[in-house]
Amino acid sequence: MEATRTTAPSARTTLRDRWNRAAAMLDALVSSSLLSLVARFAIAAIFFLSGRTKVSGLLTITPGAYELFRTEYKLPLVPPEIAVHMAAYAEHLFPILLVLGLFSRFSAFALLGMTTVIEVFVYPDAWPTHLSWAGLLLIIIGRGAGKLSLDHWFGIK
Repeated sequence: MEATRTTAPSARTTLRDRWNRAAAMLDALVSSSLLSLVARFAIAAIFFLSGRTKVSGLLTITPGAYELFRTEYKLPLVPPEIAVHMAAYAEHLFPILLVLGLFSRFSAFALLGMTTVIEVFVYPDAWPTHLSWAGLLLIIIGRGAGKLSLDHWFGIK
């Protein structure tokens, strides 16, 4: 009769199993809702602060913002007098909606469109920055706002 031989697990298998257990714990700790919350607040801060540089008071467009859109931010199809208003209002509205978690996918998609315009027409060499913005926005577009949001409260996907 042959004896059954048991072999000890290799160090590689043990290390992999430990790693996988640690990764499973992190999966449980860092939920999709937490990732979405962080992404929403991070990208909202970037765009909201940018919007504040274009206005004084509540939403009065500054002369400097008009000048930037006439000279540096020239867009091919939109006159600067319209583009400056569109940008300033979008950089205020969509970040507020993201912080609230209301219409989050739509807001993230709008800001992704704005990021694309900035990348293609204004600052093409700033692609690493724009790629990081797109990454945050794609989390929201792909996963939604998460449980800590008005979207979840109102049942909006």
